[in-house]
Amino acid sequence: MKPTNPVFTGLETTIFETMSRLAREHGAINLGQGFPDVDGPEDVRRVAAEALVDGPNQYPPMMGLPDLRQAVAEANRRFYGLDVDWASEVMVTSGATEALTDCILALVEPGDEVILIEPLYDSYLPIVRRTGGIPVRVRVTPPTWSLDLDALERAFTENTKVILLNNPMNPAGKVFTEAELARIAELCVEHDVYAICDEVYEHLLFDGSVHRPLMSFPGMRERTVRVGSAGKTFSLTGWKIGYVTGAPKLLDPIAKAHQYVTFTTPPNLQKAVAHGLRKDDAYFNSLSAELQAKRDLLAKGLSRLGFGVLPCEGTYFLTCDITPLGLEGRDVDICKRMVTEAGVVAIPVSAFYIADAPTNYIRFCFCKRDEILTEALDRLGTWLRPALAVSNA
Repeated sequence: MKPTNPVFTGLETTIFETMSRLAREHGAINLGQGFPDVDGPEDVRRVAAEALVDGPNQYPPMMGLPDLRQAVAEANRRFYGLDVDWASEVMVTSGATEALTDCILALVEPGDEVILIEPLYDSYLPIVRRTGGIPVRVRVTPPTWSLDLDALERAFTENTKVILLNNPMNPAGKVFTEAELARIAELCVEHDVYAICDEVYEHLLFDGSVHRPLMSFPGMRERTVRVGSAGKTFSLTGWKIGYVTGAPKLLDPIAKAHQYVTFTTPPNLQKAVAHGLRKDDAYFNSLSAELQAKRDLLAKGLSRLGFGVLPCEGTYFLTCDITPLGLEGRDVDICKRMVTEAGVVAIPVSAFYIADAPTNYIRFCFCKRDEILTEALDRLGTWLRPALAVSNA
């Protein structure tokens, strides 16, 4: 038989699905996949429920309901001072992954170089490869997750078409500094490069950090597309509502890709997200404060157990160095042992690299109820107690 698409044929099941399946099989606490274990604001859910009953439930406009597109434009102005025209610069998608796919399909041609910053969200690479793009790797390096600006500069060539920037960054929990963002912007302008900015964690920053979109830097307004996610902002990941903000000349081809990927998105959920984006500052402040408290709870407990806890400035995730534990095996092996022996799921960070990955880091998700985090720490403590006793002897 003729071969199927080589990019996707034989592609391994995502590490998230693999570990979640193991969690179900072993009754483990799942601190692997990044979703909260409680639903988001009741008022937002109630708007969705009422809109579902009241209708209409037919195809909404391909670009999204005007009310949600207006709310996205308002949020850009409210939080970042960006003046966005909702009618020509905002589009609604069925989740941020779809939005990213649309952007890559629309902007990348065969032979174009695309700069990806490792560790990276796992969907980026296959989508880039399927378009014929050539991935060019740059890294942020643990334990500080600093960006090597010299390596970044070397990555830009006359063939560079796009840089894909995830800020705040999954899985590193990194928020790019003003200096790092400024240099990225300068290089994009110098080399005439587009920026696709995955900013789904834009409201999940800690310790007083403030999100600064790359779009707001000099020269970037016309060459940047910004992707947001209602799933992350309202703890409703199952809704799969994303939105793209970009200049008309960029949004036009992205919309053409969107029309053949999903075409549109459930209207009742769009109405509810529009309501959510207009919530007062207290909601957004409390969201980050609650998650920061969960980060601190888990970080303190893991440190006490001997994990090397790395800095986390945003997102849902803590990365830990497992070297101090003295356990045998690589990150993948230890994560599998943790599921079967300790009843706790984490994700091996090597899964977020294209090649030559470090093998001594694992990622925990902390957007869970406090009692779940505490139970996970208790289980890990019981599992590690023999090793801790030997190390303390």
